[in-house]
Amino acid sequence: MRALGGQSTGGRAHGGAKSRYREESRREKRDPAPSRLSYKIERLWLTPLFRLGIRVGLPFALAFAVGALWLADAGRRDAIRLAYEHVRTSIQERPEFMVTMMAVDGASEPVDRAIRSMLPVELPVSSFQLDLEAMRATIEQIDAVASAELHVRKGGVLQITVAERQPEILWRSAYGLEMLDRTGHRVATLLDRSARPELPVIAGEGADGQVDEALRLFAAAGPLGPRVRGLIRIGERRWDVVLDRDQRILLPEDDPVSALQRVAALDSAQDMMARDLTIVDMRNSARPTVRLAASSSELLTSQITGASAP
Repeated sequence: MRALGGQSTGGRAHGGAKSRYREESRREKRDPAPSRLSYKIERLWLTPLFRLGIRVGLPFALAFAVGALWLADAGRRDAIRLAYEHVRTSIQERPEFMVTMMAVDGASEPVDRAIRSMLPVELPVSSFQLDLEAMRATIEQIDAVASAELHVRKGGVLQITVAERQPEILWRSAYGLEMLDRTGHRVATLLDRSARPELPVIAGEGADGQVDEALRLFAAAGPLGPRVRGLIRIGERRWDVVLDRDQRILLPEDDPVSALQRVAALDSAQDMMARDLTIVDMRNSARPTVRLAASSSELLTSQITGASAP
């Protein structure tokens, strides 16, 4: 009995040791200090960029991957494109977006016809299909058009407002008579001089680049104005004023307006241009000269020598 009792006491002691070992193991497992991996994860989670990537970037990447897989099928892509085209066409061709008329304001009849023939617009057309900027550039290619404005007006009207160039002068070139505006830009070709008799005439190479100066010369002619037939550009440097009765005034390269004003003043004071002169040379402002007609030269010579005039 004692042996049995001692044996059971030893068993209880051994069992108690095991229990204490298990309790100590549990205490070690419940250690509040985090592991190295959990510590790193905790630190990453405290990083704003990491949190943003997990909350936003990861769902977006998953959604993008799913969408890419779904759109990988060509049939699905074609169905989406056809649906988009159908919706867009149904919106663009609604009656409130259709242009049915074209109105051109500020243009003469020839320019109006030119504009309508140049614009590749077949009415009715959706306003979404009109490239107004390209159409404006096309209209402004017409020589007679200085500027153009386009907009779609209420009621389906394509409104075109044009500012035309105003012809100020005629330039006689190797290609005929060209009407030019004050800047020297071509307006149109004139087939008959008598169609615009009020416009002054210039000629010579490079004359079209000096329209403003030519107009100032015509204004400076004063009382000689009715007799001026035109201006000729000489050597692309200076002007000759051509009058009726085959008279010509040679102007200097510098300040030609003042030189012509001097001639006009002499004519008003002494009626100089009514005399039998052919050329008044003002190229040397310090020493202007005149050239007499051949008959006047012979008469002057006979008076000096005492011979009779033929």
